Amino acid sequence: MSAVVTEARVRFLVPPPGLGSLTDFTLSAVTEELYSLRATDAEGVRLFLLDPRPFFPDYAPRVSEEALAELGTQEPAVLVVVRPGDGEAPTANLLAPVLLNPETGAAVQTILEGSSYPLRAPVCP
Repeated sequence: MSAVVTEARVRFLVPPPGLGSLTDFTLSAVTEELYSLRATDAEGVRLFLLDPRPFFPDYAPRVSEEALAELGTQEPAVLVVVRPGDGEAPTANLLAPVLLNPETGAAVQTILEGSSYPLRAPVCP
């Protein structure tokens, strides 16, 4: 996926874990690989999402057919939540990617059952 968008509305079909009932967000490009995801209904709620391909070239999550059907696409954009480093290297959650249908803005965060992908993989340039 090259840049998903420069800015778009994103609607999670199910609220992402840890964000209560929030489902409506704005996705904005920070760089070609980094995105800011801000809740539209909660001031100050923001996550950073990363295109994992430049940093984890072997990352190939197996997504369930159910998740793809919910999204309405067989080829979703795959992004991962990244945690800034706070003095350490930033980490990416490879275990629970965010899948996005760029045409509709529908999104889900799915947990890869039975996967050995880490919850906190160091992001190296």
